[in-house]
Amino acid sequence: MKPKTIVMSVFGARPDAVKMAPLILRLAAEPEIHSVCCVTGQHRQMLDGILGHFGIKPDYDLDIMTPRQSLAAIAAKTLTGMDEVFGELRPDRGLTHGDTSTGFAATLAAFYHKIPVGHVEAGLRTGSRYSPFPEEMNRQMIARLASLHFCPTEGNRRNLEAERTSGAVYVTGNTVIDALAMTVRDEYIFENSALCGVDYAGRRLLTVTAHRRENYGAPLENICRALLELRDRYSDIVIVYPVHLSPAVRETVMPLLSDQERIVLTDPVGLLDMHNLMARSYLVLTDSGGLQEEAPALGKPVLVLRRETERPEAVEAGTVKLAGIEKRDIVRLAQELLDDPGAYAAMAKAVNPYGDGHASERIVQAVKQFTGLSAKPPETAR
Repeated sequence: MKPKTIVMSVFGARPDAVKMAPLILRLAAEPEIHSVCCVTGQHRQMLDGILGHFGIKPDYDLDIMTPRQSLAAIAAKTLTGMDEVFGELRPDRGLTHGDTSTGFAATLAAFYHKIPVGHVEAGLRTGSRYSPFPEEMNRQMIARLASLHFCPTEGNRRNLEAERTSGAVYVTGNTVIDALAMTVRDEYIFENSALCGVDYAGRRLLTVTAHRRENYGAPLENICRALLELRDRYSDIVIVYPVHLSPAVRETVMPLLSDQERIVLTDPVGLLDMHNLMARSYLVLTDSGGLQEEAPALGKPVLVLRRETERPEAVEAGTVKLAGIEKRDIVRLAQELLDDPGAYAAMAKAVNPYGDGHASERIVQAVKQFTGLSAKPPETAR
């Protein structure tokens, strides 16, 4: 009997787990593929619940994290840990996701073992090496090392073409849209007790996340003060902010927003809670990359709390707007959507550019073609 093709998926951060889960399940359903999952635990507390929801049990767990660990330590531990794993298993193909330090270090380790890597969510760029930091350079370096590039959009493909990236490039859509089909439901009951107490029917809900390193300090203070002003101006809104566990985030957010009327602060919530929270929201304000893709798929306008985005397709499509990090700009753009039903409808009904929920199928077909399991190429996402 011909041995199965071994495909190892490596990730460590919570958003990557969400986006890789549908792909891992799809790989596991292929009779000619032996799917292996390795996690680094870069987001330990937020990772396990997501994997549990999708029924995914890692075959390898590096468990690299310690409190207040530096970026260099994350990269070094991942590199040495993956060196051992790749040396032991010798997979036929590796898959990494996005722009984390886990993704870069794992791709580098695979390169050292001459194991071809497919990069899921390839081609995103801001063009500013320190924004987002360190993600922008992580994904550029992964692109130089990877052999397969799975781009969510045609714009991402053009970015790689402009950089003369080597290897096969596919436009697949984003796997996060695949995940939403498995998580959002009308009758959902929240696991987080704080979310159970929110009046979803009688209020307009603003969901907020802000945690990026470039927003630490004064920018995050500006964001918090903008939320306070919006709360004061609109008696019908309630703001829900799952606060990242990073001490740098909490040391800013908690003194400003704790114990405030109609502002609900919680620890980071699980995947199902977050997706269903967005589904019940009026508006999403975020510096997260993933939420820029997820919320529009649910018909929710997004204000991006950053100066730039590596997802310009969403801006062009009209599903998101760049709000920046100044209090007056955030308040102004939020007011437009809260006061003008026409402006709100234009964003809520815009077509999400990130795919049709079949990205995982296309990626698996591309892997099968590249490894000789199939002669058929995947269709291009539109």
